[in-house]
Amino acid sequence: MPVTPEQISDFQRDGAVLIPGLFADWVETLRAGIARNMETPGPYAAENLKEGEGGRFFDDYCNWQRIPEFQTVIADSDATKAAKALMGSQTVQMFHDHVLVKEPGTSKPTPWHQDAPYYFVDGQQMVSFWVPVDPVTEASLRCVAGSHLWTKPVLPTKWLHEDNFFPDDGTYRPVPNPDSDPLQFKVLEWPMQPGDAVAFHYKTLHGARGNETTQRRRAFSLRLLGDDARYVERPGKTSPPFPGHDMKVGQKLREDWFPILTDGQAG
Repeated sequence: MPVTPEQISDFQRDGAVLIPGLFADWVETLRAGIARNMETPGPYAAENLKEGEGGRFFDDYCNWQRIPEFQTVIADSDATKAAKALMGSQTVQMFHDHVLVKEPGTSKPTPWHQDAPYYFVDGQQMVSFWVPVDPVTEASLRCVAGSHLWTKPVLPTKWLHEDNFFPDDGTYRPVPNPDSDPLQFKVLEWPMQPGDAVAFHYKTLHGARGNETTQRRRAFSLRLLGDDARYVERPGKTSPPFPGHDMKVGQKLREDWFPILTDGQAG
């Protein structure tokens, strides 16, 4: 197994766990895929800095079907086996990929957020793998332990201006600042080597530090779903939007768009 019983237990308890070396054999492949993604961005690519802010904070998602390096990693790595074990799921369904690059001198942090409120899918069996292809010290991913078990989700915000992503209908709680109350919030973060992975739940509150080092920080994230994932509606447009999907509330996501992965292969 690519993950240990202790790592599974930590993931279920904290909503995040470090898995050293999970993608160590795929670092060069991921670097090539990220380079291809940045050279030919997709329709959702974004630059997340305001005028006058230094560095560069690039992100893009939903490109795996057109980037062969990402397809290879999804098909041939241990991601599917690890996801099954962490989620306690019989099946693993592809949701989307995400590339996040902070060039040297980028002071802007990734704002605190949960992924699930942006999405049109909900459930308890869901996992993201955040995989750096550069050594990570200061520009680290940060996760709040146990936040995936909060009863009220965090209101999603826009990364560039940090205003609300859609109107609050009373369902959501404001974005907390975990650094303001370390006794209430336990923040997990780890130094990482290329190919290490942080596995975290879609409902885990997380963010990332800026990159004020002299080295790039490139990361690939893979978002996967388990048996109980179902389509839901949100108060506004979701991200990714996936227009024209025709799914109804309570349905499993359509497998022609979100394929089932079996032993790392798209089924």
